[in-house]
Amino acid sequence: MMKHKILLLEDDMMIAGGLIYALEQEQYDVIHAKTVEEGKAAITRTTFDLAILDMQLPDGVGTEVQESLQGTATGVIFLTVVDDEGNIVKAFEDGAADYMTKPFRLRELLARMKRILLSTDKTQMNFLQLGGVKIDTEAAKVFIDDEIIDLTALEYKLLLTFATNKGRIMTRGQILDNLWDASGNFVEDNTLTVYIKRLRGKLGDAIDIKTVRGMGYRVD
Repeated sequence: MMKHKILLLEDDMMIAGGLIYALEQEQYDVIHAKTVEEGKAAITRTTFDLAILDMQLPDGVGTEVQESLQGTATGVIFLTVVDDEGNIVKAFEDGAADYMTKPFRLRELLARMKRILLSTDKTQMNFLQLGGVKIDTEAAKVFIDDEIIDLTALEYKLLLTFATNKGRIMTRGQILDNLWDASGNFVEDNTLTVYIKRLRGKLGDAIDIKTVRGMGYRVD
């Protein structure tokens, strides 16, 4: 089982050191950032399952990092001495999953982390990500950013075929085998070219459907 990746934004090295040790003992993969700038840089390099954010940092506030995580599936816990009601309410309104004030109890923090990660894992099971396209497989809906993209049933099945075979070269025959329509009618080879063109047109730069000459198609 893959370790959950945790972003820890904390400038107090005594607190950070203790937390890193405790989290690694719980089999979490922890990346530590001491400033807002370091936190934002870490987000550009790594996809995190959960972020534990201090509020007051040398170069700004933790909500700046929270803003950078909006639109992702990363859960956010604020762990801070700031217990101002306005800050707490604003953090929740902006999507924070939890808010704890220092001093804190380690076992309580770990329990809250597990609850958030369990909820996130269940949510992510219903979604596939392909480039800049997000697919809700339960609702059969496709999004670019937060905008729903209107696809026909066959276009959706074609996109799903690429998403479940990400990074692999799919021959035209393999793709066609996945594109039986609802009536059980076979999709012809010439029709496949049309549907790939339509899908490229609707999704634009969000994904790159590469034509691999003499072999088929690949989407990374």
